[in-house]
Amino acid sequence: MQKYYQQEIECASPEKIRELQNERLVKQVKHVWDNVPYYRKKMEEKGLTPDDVKSIDDLHKLPFLSKDDLREAYPYGLMGKDLKDCVRIHSTSGTTGKRVVAFYTQHDIDLWEDCCARAIVAAGGDETDVCQVCYGYGLFTGGSGLNGGSHKVGCLTLPMSSGNTDRQLQFMTDLESTILCCTPSYAAYLAESIHERGLRDKIKLKAGIFGAEAWSEEMRRDIEKSLGIKAYDIYGLTELSGPGVSFECSEQSGMHINEDHFIAEIIDPNTGEVLPDGTQGELVFTSLTKEAFPLLRYRTRDICVLTRGKCSCGRTFVKMSKPRGRSDDMLIVKGVNVFPSQIEAVLIENGYQANYQIVVDRVNNSDTLEVMVEMTQENFSDNLGKITDMEKALVSALKAMLGIYVKVRLVAPKTIQRSEGKAVRVIDKRKI
Repeated sequence: MQKYYQQEIECASPEKIRELQNERLVKQVKHVWDNVPYYRKKMEEKGLTPDDVKSIDDLHKLPFLSKDDLREAYPYGLMGKDLKDCVRIHSTSGTTGKRVVAFYTQHDIDLWEDCCARAIVAAGGDETDVCQVCYGYGLFTGGSGLNGGSHKVGCLTLPMSSGNTDRQLQFMTDLESTILCCTPSYAAYLAESIHERGLRDKIKLKAGIFGAEAWSEEMRRDIEKSLGIKAYDIYGLTELSGPGVSFECSEQSGMHINEDHFIAEIIDPNTGEVLPDGTQGELVFTSLTKEAFPLLRYRTRDICVLTRGKCSCGRTFVKMSKPRGRSDDMLIVKGVNVFPSQIEAVLIENGYQANYQIVVDRVNNSDTLEVMVEMTQENFSDNLGKITDMEKALVSALKAMLGIYVKVRLVAPKTIQRSEGKAVRVIDKRKI
């Protein structure tokens, strides 16, 4: 386990990290030029050759890649290794257009699992822990990544996958799980189920590693209180490997990016201009060590901030903030930018749980925004005659946050369907 604790590179000086990134970037650009004709053509269109990239100071010269490129090149157009050298694929859910398929050599998988192992150790995990992995397995990266990372740390690993909550709770109590890995919405559902069954005193969890969907600081505090744990964020994309691209440490003030494997940039989503650290913008990643699917300057569409500075955990890797929304999934309602995380923050600040659904529609050529909010059984029973007033209070709070009118509908407990994977937070009927 000590291999993954405070590795020399994780605590190296910025100069040492930059030196390693320079070396690996030059090597990776040459690898992509030689083996990925799709990207070589994009470089040629800009009049570039590998000789034009001598350090990360030259990174801005390279063309971006987007999800549209991945779909256009589907399935093999962005591969950097022969198929015979690849041992696995993973894929996105493919909710729109073609699926994104990412390829892995065994070396890619080993490095990915190392990154996930770092995340588990940063959350306090070691070989004495029981790690319950409730992310989905199969094509989804969540289960496989944390499963492999847990093995490398030496934890007893429970490869539960998602769903079957009764079985989840049985193993959690019988085997005394100490670390829970799943989506934050499923963690909230498990917490609700634990309290309903009177199992709180039998739960031995100390930490949770939650990712794969957006969640607010308010939701974090709610989960921590209900489960009696510390809740840590983890970030990743299938296109880059999966979870473990970045992770939170004990300070819980942003996620350390594994800079020995990834270079992060923040750009203006409209112009592509690189922005300085501390400025909010779109997150862009360059993979330094991925062999089979080596993406350069991949636009994630996630909006966040990069910060550097001393961290109490000792790690010197740059931190990324929790994504504050997505430049492509952001809702534009009546000309106003609306992120679901803003709505969630208001709900939790006003004492509601994170069971809600946002419905956007267009009536008489005008956008409408409605939020259905599920009440707890206690709230519902105690306030039957006050629901209208409670709805009005939320309408005011949301208008103060967003600047536009939002219709609020408080609904009875168990009305909104629970999610065992990624929660469906937004229904945009304007696209139907």
